[in-house]
Amino acid sequence: KDHKLVFRGPHAHAVATIEPCKGESVPALVWQITPNDEKALDRYEGWPHLYRKEMMKVIVDKKTVNAMVYIMNEGRPLDQPSCYYYSTILEGYKSAGFDT
Repeated sequence: KDHKLVFRGPHAHAVATIEPCKGESVPALVWQITPNDEKALDRYEGWPHLYRKEMMKVIVDKKTVNAMVYIMNEGRPLDQPSCYYYSTILEGYKSAGFDT
């Protein structure tokens, strides 16, 4: 809630992050992960250099829960993702039943 999906990084290779935006929302899936899962995700997501981890309140099945999210660190420009990267996100949204 009150966030939007944006892409930041080098031209045609920007990657996803979320940023505050009053009145907007970003659909997302929530998983319960193990400490080993978190370590693997940290490596994959470039933590702590590209992304930082924050706890956010999210709504799951009409209930508010705390969830860890990866948010891009400051300093990268808004830009376009690659077609492949964007289509991967779009397919994930469709598979989850989110409006696209």
